[in-house]
Amino acid sequence: MENITTMNGFLLKGFSDNHELQILQAMLFLVTYIFGSAGNFIIITITTLDPQLQSPMYYFLKHLSILDFSSLSVTVPQYVESSLAGSGYISHAQCMLQVFFFIGFAWSETSILTVMSYDRYVAICLPLHYEVIMSPRKCAWAVAAVWVSGSICGTLYTIGILSIRFCGNRIIHQFFCDVPQLLKLSCSNDYLVIMGVINFVAVMAFVCFIGIVISYVHIFSTVLRMPSAESRSKVFSTCLPHLFVVSLFLSTGTFAYLNSASDSPTALEFLFSIFYTVLPPTLNPVIYSLRNETIKSVARKLLFSTKFAGWNDLACYL
Repeated sequence: MENITTMNGFLLKGFSDNHELQILQAMLFLVTYIFGSAGNFIIITITTLDPQLQSPMYYFLKHLSILDFSSLSVTVPQYVESSLAGSGYISHAQCMLQVFFFIGFAWSETSILTVMSYDRYVAICLPLHYEVIMSPRKCAWAVAAVWVSGSICGTLYTIGILSIRFCGNRIIHQFFCDVPQLLKLSCSNDYLVIMGVINFVAVMAFVCFIGIVISYVHIFSTVLRMPSAESRSKVFSTCLPHLFVVSLFLSTGTFAYLNSASDSPTALEFLFSIFYTVLPPTLNPVIYSLRNETIKSVARKLLFSTKFAGWNDLACYL
């Protein structure tokens, strides 16, 4: 450990010092990564290929799945590889890249969830103006703003981290390069830049949260006035999964960032880090596919059409 942490890199402690337990954790992370990646890839595929899923809601859902897949790929494969190797070592350059992409994707996901809540607000509360407000051009601009803002946020965080100096044993009590853990390793008071970035992003995240809350207040007040129980059930089946994802992502992320700077991380803090880094990207495809009849029907149609097409091609070949 001493040799590793004196190099130009960091040591990811993860959840255990026991190598056998690290291998078991790596296998669990690998299974989660495969499951989450497959689910997000399915949603990306069907929302791209099927004409029935070309509305703004599914357009935003496709980009959410792209962000989820990307976010999983930033942290999980590297941790699996280092755990299986038994080193836990990550170079300085890899750590900075991980900070850039993880923060960028996390902010982009916050932004796209805010856009999706506004989309549901317009669809339910202003249905007559939906096609005008959520036109394809405006949706494309909204998604472009999501990706650009994520890139800016990731760049600001990376510049802030690069402005500080590290000293002592570079041990990160986490399974990825988490910003609060990196701040603990600072050997001087030269982290004013990154603290300014954190405060700015925190204010913007709070604005997004307020926007989501306002959207859902209007949505639920409108839904409760609907005379048809079937209509209310349909709306709730669409909005409640979205609300669950938003609540899980924001609440666990806030808890982790408020508490992860402690000198002796607890098992609960590690658990919450999984809840906001690994669990939402993995659960999003399950939640949206199981609660959305349109996605399930399209997935079944593509599955069976591919299956039968394969049999027909084989029959023609024979």
